[in-house]
Amino acid sequence: MKIAIISGSVRKGRRSHHVAVELQKRFMINGYLQTDIIDLAEYGLPILEEERYHMHPSPTAEMVEIHNKLNDADAIIFLSPEYHGSYTGALKNAVDYYWSEFAKKPIGVVAISAGKFGGINTSTHLQQLVLSLGAYPMPTKLLVPMVQNAFNDKGEIIDEPLSKTFDRFVTEFAWFADAIVSKKQRKEKQELLS
Repeated sequence: MKIAIISGSVRKGRRSHHVAVELQKRFMINGYLQTDIIDLAEYGLPILEEERYHMHPSPTAEMVEIHNKLNDADAIIFLSPEYHGSYTGALKNAVDYYWSEFAKKPIGVVAISAGKFGGINTSTHLQQLVLSLGAYPMPTKLLVPMVQNAFNDKGEIIDEPLSKTFDRFVTEFAWFADAIVSKKQRKEKQELLS
């Protein structure tokens, strides 16, 4: 199974990207070796004006690369710090370029904040977004509070209770995604045999 983690902050000095790297590491330890991070800070997508990816007359190399990663992914994770009670504009802009790449895929939600509530508002908005995309939101969310205290200068997690929460999220997401992907594969096989 291929997993894509969309790291939704492009801000300089961001700490939420440590969460994406830690998740990728934990998925790979659990056997999900094809776990990609789509780091929006590396792509510089222009603000969406008119044309979505599939209708764009000349998509940029960055648009094509993101399309390919999302299209190839069996499961996706949306990861965002909380900005003004919701997810980042960069994540919204990136998601708006695509549609079919998300359809009927399992999508997990990870929200990060500097406060004690771990981006709960962000997580709720992201789950609504997942439903609007025609995808399947995992009920369990990963909330990362006080991110400034959770990692050391090397980006290594130092908050032991949070580390256990990461493990639970990875286990739950793997089960959830495997269940949906397996069902989709069985259905495709049946359709081929019909």
